[in-house]
Formats: sequence, structure tokens, C-alpha cells
Amino acid sequence: VYPIIRNLIVKLEKQAVQLIYANVDTLKVLGSAIAKRDSDTDAHNYRVTYYAVALAEAMDLPEKEIADLVVGAFLHDVGKIGIPDCILLKPGKLTAEEFEVMKSHSLLGTEIVAGNHWLAGAAQTIRHHHERFDGAGYPDGLRGAAIPRIARVFAVVDVFDALTSKRPYKEPMTLAEALSVIEKDAGQHFDPVVVAAFIKIAPGLYAKAVQVGDAELRQGMRTLLSRYFKTETAPKMEPPS
Repeated sequence: VYPIIRNLIVKLEKQAVQLIYANVDTLKVLGSAIAKRDSDTDAHNYRVTYYAVALAEAMDLPEKEIADLVVGAFLHDVGKIGIPDCILLKPGKLTAEEFEVMKSHSLLGTEIVAGNHWLAGAAQTIRHHHERFDGAGYPDGLRGAAIPRIARVFAVVDVFDALTSKRPYKEPMTLAEALSVIEKDAGQHFDPVVVAAFIKIAPGLYAKAVQVGDAELRQGMRTLLSRYFKTETAPKMEPPS
């Protein structure tokens, strides 16, 4: 009986690994689709995921929360797939009506991942990364601790990366300038506890992030997936083609 049970367990483990690989492929496809629709590259998704996980680890968040954050950070803007190009790619300032449409990307993204159990944990970050600590954000106007913790973590690193990145419409801020903006918004836009933790590690994270290329960022993502989805302990096998 024992060999039969053992063989069954091995088969189930292999099926679990195949499912992980399939979901990782889904993650990459969705991430690439977002990057092609928006004005930035895949690099933004990889950087903010790297920043977010490093910050969550520094704050000693539970492993399950960090696993959800990995996926949510990478797919935070997946809802932009449903935003019309005339708004998403508009070079100038959006009108009030256009901004309302743009804001809908957080709800659209939540709908996109709703049907996938593996991606379900991403929904908190996708839906709530534009909430503000003072309650003035969207889509739900949540305040303080009512905002899921991983969304509060991600909000800080998302803005930090936006500030320090070159975009078609702006030059990047220096590290000091960006941290000054983040600190100034603690208690208003951002959770002060999260900001305090980020300020301590930001210089080292930023120095490392600006030195690596796309290939290193992708490898870093694979490392995170292995760490938090246990592919490194799975039976040795080739990823499905």
C-alpha cells in the first residue's frame, strides 16, 4: 500500500508543479500585455515587485502575504488592458472625465484575476494600491488600517519607482528628492509605519536596481517565485513547453 500512496503523492506533486509553471506563464503573459499597452516597459513591473518584496521582508510580513504581494505587485496595473488608448496613452493631462475612466483600471484588474484561484491573492494589491492612508484614494476610499497591508506596502514602492523613473513626459527624480516626497506624504498618502521601514532600506534597494538590466530583473522574479511558491522543493522536471 505504501508504494501506491507514495506514487500517488509524487504524481500529485508533479501536477502541482505543472500548475505553478502554467500560472507563472500566465503571470508573464499578462505582465507583458500591460507593458505593451502602457508607455513603460516590463522593467517597471519587475522593479516594483523587487522593491515590494524587499520591503515586506524587512517588515517581517507573513510568507502568505508576501506570496500574494509578489503576484499583486507584478499585475498591479493589469486593468489598464481595458482602458482606451486615447486615455491610456494621452501625452497631456487627463480631463476629469478621462481620469474617472483611468481610475476604473483597479476594478477592471480585480475582475481579470477573479476567475483564477492562483491569482486571487493579487486582488488586494490590484484593487487597493491607489487607496490613500487619509481615505482620499480610490476605488473604495478606505482609510488607515482598513486598507490591506500589502496594498499599503505596494503604494509606497509604486510611487517611489514612478518618481525615480524616466518617462516620456518627465525626467527621473534623484533618490533624495523621491524620498523627500515619500516622507512628506507619510500619514496622508502613505502608512507612516511602512514609510519608516522603506526609508531605511531604500538607498540600498535603489542602488542595486539601477545597476541591473532586464535580464537580471527577470532572474530576480524567478527567484522570488521559487522562494514563495516552492518550485525549488518540487520534483525535478522541465517546465512545460
